Amino acid sequence: MLKESLEIIKKIESCGFETYIVGGFVRDYIMNNSSYDVDICTSAKPKDLIEIFDNAILPKEKYGSVTLHYKNIRYEITTFRKEMLYENRRPIEIEYSRSFIDDINRRDFTINSLCMNKDGMIIDTLNGKEDIKRRVIKTIGNADIKFIEDPLRILRAIRFATQLNFKLGQEVINAIKLRGNLVKDLSYNRKKDELNKIFINSNIRYGLKLLDGLNLNKYLELNDVNKVKITSDVLGIWAQLGVVDIYPFSKLEKDTIDTINKICKNKKITRYELYNYGLYNVSIAAEILGINKKLIAKLDKQLAIHSKKDIDINTSEICSLLNKEPGKWLKDLYNDLELKILYSKLENNKEKIKNYILKNY
Repeated sequence: MLKESLEIIKKIESCGFETYIVGGFVRDYIMNNSSYDVDICTSAKPKDLIEIFDNAILPKEKYGSVTLHYKNIRYEITTFRKEMLYENRRPIEIEYSRSFIDDINRRDFTINSLCMNKDGMIIDTLNGKEDIKRRVIKTIGNADIKFIEDPLRILRAIRFATQLNFKLGQEVINAIKLRGNLVKDLSYNRKKDELNKIFINSNIRYGLKLLDGLNLNKYLELNDVNKVKITSDVLGIWAQLGVVDIYPFSKLEKDTIDTINKICKNKKITRYELYNYGLYNVSIAAEILGINKKLIAKLDKQLAIHSKKDIDINTSEICSLLNKEPGKWLKDLYNDLELKILYSKLENNKEKIKNYILKNY
């Protein structure tokens, strides 16, 4: 990825424009961490980049940026700029700049201020390397102003601290305590995106501690953050926070969260829960309830059936056996069969099922 990125930089610079890799990729490179996103900044304007690269695209609602796919890698290339005025976290007045120093100073945190030139040399104008070494999150310039400009930076600070296991600088802590209420006005989509990155991280416990300790859970409308049980699926985390009707979830996500909560409300897991809700959902609920997942998996293997389709008789055979037309009565009959077979009171064998039906129906 670095080789391809440097190729892009050299191509832009060959056209007379100053260009650098910037931000998270350079930070991760220094820390020997894997990185999958590359941001490039340049003195070239979007119209110049479109002339240089035939497949460069101007994304909607991107300010001074183009998207480029080069050798199967996606790049964001942004023109050096000063952002002059914000409204609803969007810059509504932008001044392009010929200086990459101006562009660096508008960014969020010192650890993301590092640049790499076409020769692979790291340029560090704001002591970002030192803050990486000290494992601390500091804003570029006044933290209070940075968070007022864009409150999403508050959640980004928590996210980076979580992902990198860094501490928050005291100025950042003070500014979050003062301005944390600003996250209320962020879109739920934006909040969910950042929180997901915290929740899927192996260091999630630290992230939750920061959200709770800085009182952000109140402004994010998250319930009982300090009581959350860590689960292997992010939906298991969301299920415990009581925000399924507030945050934007897909139908599948909502159904999964509702199912997990339904199982947890019962506070027990039996064959019935496994049959009705499936091993995956039940396993997540088991993590929340503190029930050994190996025992759940073992119980699942012992199930005689996992769905109605597994019952060794079909609807037409039942109707023929009883000489009846299909109707609502079939639902009650199937419910009865399911329970009897699940709890080993009836063997899942066609002849035995027929005998049971004839005797009882």
